[in-house]
Formats: sequence, structure tokens, C-alpha cells
Amino acid sequence: MTHRTYLSLAIPLIISTITTPLLGAVDTAVVGQLSNPAYIGGVAVGTIIFNTMYWLFGFLRVSTSGFTAQAYGAQDDKQCFLYLARPFLIALFIGIIFILIQSPIKSSALTLINPDKNVTIFADEYFSLRIWGAPFALANYVILGWLMGMTRIKISLFLQVFMNALNIVLDLFFVNILHQGVKGVAAATLIAEMSAFLIGMYMVLKSLNLRLSAISSNELWNIEEFKKMMTVNRDLFIRTICLLTVFNMFTAKGATFGTEILAANTVLIQIHYIMAYFFDGFANASSILVGKAVGAKDESLYKRTLLLSFQWAIISSLLVMLVYIALKNPILQVFTNNENVIKLASSYSVWVAIFPVAAGFGLIFYGVFTGATKTAPIRNSMLISLAFYVIFLLMFTPSLHNHGLWLSFIIFSLGRSLFLVMYIPRLNRTLFEK
Repeated sequence: MTHRTYLSLAIPLIISTITTPLLGAVDTAVVGQLSNPAYIGGVAVGTIIFNTMYWLFGFLRVSTSGFTAQAYGAQDDKQCFLYLARPFLIALFIGIIFILIQSPIKSSALTLINPDKNVTIFADEYFSLRIWGAPFALANYVILGWLMGMTRIKISLFLQVFMNALNIVLDLFFVNILHQGVKGVAAATLIAEMSAFLIGMYMVLKSLNLRLSAISSNELWNIEEFKKMMTVNRDLFIRTICLLTVFNMFTAKGATFGTEILAANTVLIQIHYIMAYFFDGFANASSILVGKAVGAKDESLYKRTLLLSFQWAIISSLLVMLVYIALKNPILQVFTNNENVIKLASSYSVWVAIFPVAAGFGLIFYGVFTGATKTAPIRNSMLISLAFYVIFLLMFTPSLHNHGLWLSFIIFSLGRSLFLVMYIPRLNRTLFEK
């Protein structure tokens, strides 16, 4: 396998993942043109609630991709289908539960965030409409994961771009032409999620190489297979909880340093997210290839993927760092025109420039472990990194203030890389035991 083969997977996946942050940005930009600033607040609060809910269950895409890639590598059509069907049923179940308990979710989230009265009204409107898309949004995670595992990269890219493009068009139509405000933004996202689900299901059914009647209920509800899937999902769920804890602590501590520093941190964290999504494309490519190698019992493909992952972790980390250093000011100006916020963000930018080098290996090798469906190292490395983050936060923020906060975050990011890469020798020994 060559660099070209690896990049032919990674580049479309980078484009696919990098479109994800655009959904919230477009929603905010469209309502940002309206007269009442509470519209922006309402959409922002609603988006935070859904991003948190769905981020917690992002493992549905990641684990589906890993298991499917292994079945695809083994050329087992029946298992390819079963690794779609089981998480698909779980996604629909969770989505329906979200709808049934929408009132306590909404009231708890709004109590926790505690926005002002006008913002609460619009956040309520946004949530109450968009929540009906929960089963479709979560099922889309499974569909995308399955298509990636089956190396249907162009189809998965099309689905992502289609959903985001449709969302943008409907945002403009509902808000600017029909004057539906926040309800229009929520309706646009709901319709985009449902449309992507329908097209995704059509693509999936078209890609299946067996009759559904060939699957027995015993095979579908195999307890051991569900246990194996849920063990992987549990580890990835814990990883997500750790990430949410880090970002919530980061935001809460940043808020104690004043409104302008909080705003500057928010801009820099958004830039960090874009960097992380960029690395996620490489992680997905590594996951697909490792999964295929494990399924096919092809040790040479595994070793080659490991080497390419290592090489592109170095190249992409340095590339992202250099691009950010060269274009720092124009990038900051895209996110805000407030001179004080730009000045503050610029003074803390060194930490964002370091982030790709600190986190690149952890973000890309995450894909190696998910492709192998060996997720305990991911869980363990995140828990250890979180512990270091808390210790450094307590040690350095009293004296270094916001610089101490960013130092703690970089230590956490570096920990994610170091503590995960330490497990590679053990992975090498166990994956292809004779």
C-alpha cells in the first residue's frame, strides 16, 4: 500500500469530517442577520444541547466502522450486514428514548445553561422541533460508519456534503423567505437529517450483497456479538465523557478570567476543533485499513498502515502548525471583528499552534485502535490524561491564569498521544498471535 492509497482514503474523509462544524456555524450565521440577538443565543443554546447529546453517542459511527471494516476484510457479507443492523437498532432505540424524555432533557439542560428569558424561549422553540430528528441523526452515524467500513468513501462524502448543503439552502429559505426565525433553522436541520437518512438507507440497501431473508433472528440477536459491540462502545463512551469533562472545566475556568478572555478562548477552541476534525480524516483512513487488515488476517497491510499513520501524524501535525502560524491573524478575523478579543486570542495563540504537534499522534492512532476494535487503551489513555489535566489545572492556573489553563489543556492533549502510543507494542503482539 502506498502513500497515494492512504491519502485517497484520508482526503475525502477529511473533507467529510471538516464539514461537520459548518452546520452550527451556518445556523448561527443565518439567524445572526436577524434583528434580535436572542435569536443567536437561542440557536446557540439549542445547538449546544444537541451537540452534547449526539457527541455522547458518536461511538455508534466509530465502532460500526471498525467492526464493518473487519468483516469487509474477511469478505463476510453476512457479518457486514449484521454489523450494520445491530448498532442501527440501538441508534433508533436511543433516538426514540430521547423523544420520549424530551421534556426532562430540555428543562435540565436549560436549568444548567441558565440563559436569559428571551434566549430560553427561542432555545425551547429550537429544541422542541429538532428533537424529532434524534432517531434519524443517530441512525445517520451508523450509516456513515458502515459506508466508511465498507470503503464506500465517495458515498459517505456525498451524504455529509448533501446534508450540510441542504441544511444551508433550507436555512436561507425558511429564515429569509418564509421568515420562520428559529423554528425555520430547526426545521431546516430536521429535514436535512431525515433526507440524509432516506438517501443513506437507499445507498446501504443498494450496497448489500445478500438477501435480508438469509439472516436469522438468532444471528441478529447474538448475545456474544452484542456484548463485544457494547464493550467497545462502553470504552468509547467513557472517552467522550472524559472529553466533555475537559471542555466543560476549560470553559468554566476560562469564564472566571472575564468575558473577553472567555470570548478569546471560545474562538481559539473553535480553531482547535477544526484542527481536530482535520486529523479525524486520517484517523478514519487508518481505522478502515487496520480493520480490513485484521479481518483479512493481513499482517503486512497492518504494519504498512501503522507506518503510514506514523508518517502522516508527523507530516500533518507540522503542516497544520505551520499553516496556523502563517495565517493566524486572518483566521482570527474570520471568527470575530472585536479588536480586544483578537488581541487577547493572539496572545494565547502559541498554545493553539502547539496543539497539532501535541495531539496529532493521539488523534490519528485513535483510528488504529478503533479499526482493531481494541478500545481499552483508548479509554485508559483518556482517563490518565484527564487526571494529569486536573492536576496541572490546580497547580498552574492560580499563578499563570489563562496561560495555565492552556498549558493544562496541552498537557492533556500530549497525554492522549503519549499514553495511547505506549500501547502500540502490546497491540502488535496480540493482533496477529499465531
